[in-house]
Amino acid sequence: MIFLDERNETTPFYGNFPNISQLMKFPLVLSLAALAALSSCKPSASSGKLRVAVIPKGTTHIYWKSVEAGAKKAADELGVEMTYIGPQKEDDRSQQIDLVRNQALQNDAIVLAPLDATALRDAVKEVTGNGKPVVIIDSSLADSSSFITSYVATDNKEGGRIAARRLAEVMGGKGKVAVLRYMQGSSSTDNREEGFLEEIKKSPGIEIASAEQYAGATASTAQDTATNLLTRFASGDGLSIDGIYCPNQTTTFGMLQALRGKNLAGKVKFVGFDCDASFLDALKKGELQGTVLQDPLNMGYLAVKTAVAKLRKEEVKPVIDTGATLVTPENMGDAKIAALIKTQVP
Repeated sequence: MIFLDERNETTPFYGNFPNISQLMKFPLVLSLAALAALSSCKPSASSGKLRVAVIPKGTTHIYWKSVEAGAKKAADELGVEMTYIGPQKEDDRSQQIDLVRNQALQNDAIVLAPLDATALRDAVKEVTGNGKPVVIIDSSLADSSSFITSYVATDNKEGGRIAARRLAEVMGGKGKVAVLRYMQGSSSTDNREEGFLEEIKKSPGIEIASAEQYAGATASTAQDTATNLLTRFASGDGLSIDGIYCPNQTTTFGMLQALRGKNLAGKVKFVGFDCDASFLDALKKGELQGTVLQDPLNMGYLAVKTAVAKLRKEEVKPVIDTGATLVTPENMGDAKIAALIKTQVP
């Protein structure tokens, strides 16, 4: 770091950052970088409150807005400051890594939904190595149980199993199934896909016709991939497959739009994951036989509570299951289901 002395000449600085009395020896110019570093040394000093940064995979989906609402609720209850900031795109691993490192300088704890199970590992380990707790939400982080504070999320394998049981039921235990996967490296959807495939094999009359296609990070790419998949299994006015499973919001949405675009909606049994307004419409019309809902509000709430508990040296659980619920045309009017839907559909 460089300072300008009384002669307007540069003076190098080495070692630990100077205290205020040392800084007075350099009265003319203090670099902006130095000011930024000084302000980040004790991030909570100005307000006296603990500070927690919540870093989701993205910020545009209603799912992540519900996580934010839950996190804010916990922060308000606990009297802590909460920053909510995520990458612009849900496949921008480098931006999320930068966010983790930058927010760790300004906050006392981090809550993170990692975009990639391995790519975020080193950054998280750096943060925890500097004594700041990290709570992982939504998707797990590879080989991290020894250094993260807690994993607060849906039991994603069980969510996949729930979807498989529903699809097997509506298919009558026989037929061919296609799985449209989400994106390589996404631990949460990997587990939902694995859980589904494990459970569907328990129905000997059901054959997996396709499980190798990845939709990508956006609804647009998902729709394109889904359209190609449907073209591959086109048979006359219908399909040579009897059931479809999609493991998250974007894949389910993309597949629904592709089915509608080819006038095939309702002609194949279809179970998805997550929710938006179009899914509710599809359930009512018989175009979607079920979707598995998470509880993002509860996830955000419990994650911030867990991070603060760790900062206050209270006991925390290493794994917290936030629940998964199957929504069907038959139960979507139930009071508890309707309340859960409201956390995810504006």
